[in-house]
Amino acid sequence: MTTVRPADTYRHQGLRKLLVQKIKQKGITDQQVLAAMEAVPRHYFFDSSFLEYAYEDKPFPIGAGQTISQPYTVAFQTELLSIRKNEKVLEIGTGSGYQACILAEMGAKVFTIERQKTLFDRTSKFLSVVGYPTIKTFFGDGYKGLKAFAPFDKMIVTAAAPYIPDALLEQLKPGGILVIPVGANDVQTMTTITKNSDGTFEKKEFGAFRFVPMLEDKAKET
Repeated sequence: MTTVRPADTYRHQGLRKLLVQKIKQKGITDQQVLAAMEAVPRHYFFDSSFLEYAYEDKPFPIGAGQTISQPYTVAFQTELLSIRKNEKVLEIGTGSGYQACILAEMGAKVFTIERQKTLFDRTSKFLSVVGYPTIKTFFGDGYKGLKAFAPFDKMIVTAAAPYIPDALLEQLKPGGILVIPVGANDVQTMTTITKNSDGTFEKKEFGAFRFVPMLEDKAKET
């Protein structure tokens, strides 16, 4: 990733419009989500050698065994969050930073955790370059959440969780929503957990998706 903001040409903008149309055809209806997907240049998060893949509706490797999620998956998870402006949102799995930028574009106050040190170092610097300096990045174990900054209005997990971490449930505000793909196998079930005012939880499931595994503990710093 460059230290200078890449160009966003008319061609890029046209390809984004086409991508958003594809996402709409697949059932995404939240206008805020669609507007954010059209506003954030996905090609910023790709090496220049792979720009032709940026506006395909497919995931793509970003190193350290991680991927930038398929745009439809990003839109689907974001729609489930029902983001309102100024809500405090915790993201588990910063990766390229694309999902965090979509949330910030929608007016959320984004806190994001990455366990892979190489990705953390690269992305935490890059977010300011591409115009999202308010996103707060942390190197750590996503299973533990961010207790010092809790509670959160919304949470999103961008990796396959074999179970729902208790720490995330504890750090969710009453009325808050956690969106998480759950499953220890190759296919996960997209799940929302809503925290009721009495501290109980309501669970809903939204079909099958594929994510890279959510691993515990921080990656080595060297």
